[in-house]
Amino acid sequence: MGRIKSIAIKRLGEELIKEHGGKFSTDFEKNKKVLGEVKPIKSKRTRNILAGYITKKMQQIKSSGI
Repeated sequence: MGRIKSIAIKRLGEELIKEHGGKFSTDFEKNKKVLGEVKPIKSKRTRNILAGYITKKMQQIKSSGI
């Protein structure tokens, strides 16, 4: 079982995927760099959690064929 993400992380992640979905991929390291360009986040921990959430969502989108 994984950790439960806060509502703020989920909302921000969904919003960023809608706005900049083409820039994100299923690669965590790439998503961290894209987050730095798109929406700079001061907290390293928050950036990593958000990048992980976006990576997971992109994998789900890729596997569902959307």
